[in-house]
Amino acid sequence: MKRLILVAGNIGAGKTSLTERLGERMGWRTAYESVADNPYLPDFYADMRQWSFHLQVFFLGHRAEQHLDMAADARSAIIDRSIYEDAHIFARALHAMGNINERDYQTYQQLFNVVVKKLPPPSLLIYLKAPVPLLLKRIQKRGRSIENTIDSAYLDLLDSYYEEWIRIFDLCPVLTIRSDDLDFVHKPRHLDQVINRIQERLAGKEEIVFNG
Repeated sequence: MKRLILVAGNIGAGKTSLTERLGERMGWRTAYESVADNPYLPDFYADMRQWSFHLQVFFLGHRAEQHLDMAADARSAIIDRSIYEDAHIFARALHAMGNINERDYQTYQQLFNVVVKKLPPPSLLIYLKAPVPLLLKRIQKRGRSIENTIDSAYLDLLDSYYEEWIRIFDLCPVLTIRSDDLDFVHKPRHLDQVINRIQERLAGKEEIVFNG
């Protein structure tokens, strides 16, 4: 049966690693966030207030195209980060921090609402959670230069928005996974446990927070 799986979660939660492993193990198509080929990221990190709106509009178009492409494929697919997080988490945070003004924020939200109405719903949303100190440690360990400015206050803000969003998300079933005690990269049995929970959730079993 065709499945469209979305992996959501804060920066450093393990979305890309899980997407890669599930794609390999399950034979699903995989799609990832546009970073290397994103024409706005260098300008955004140089001047967030000037380029935040442009970046969010770019991501909106990119993710909508990605979502439609993966949904239309006959193969099951899994996407690292969802289009819904852009509006409910990141654009909201940029607005709260003063990097997107009220006029541009309302314009973005209007455009987002029009776009997502046309998207087929996903089969499952996997929400990865981890404590903010661990997220910060993982971010520092991977050493991406564009993430040098990320601090615990920003991650705390995103974390609070994620918790609010997950409580109201109703487009598909949700599987919440605590990733702080899981090593699905190096421990096959941990990946097996995650796959079992995914299959159970897709089969309609009640959602619980999975701790490994």
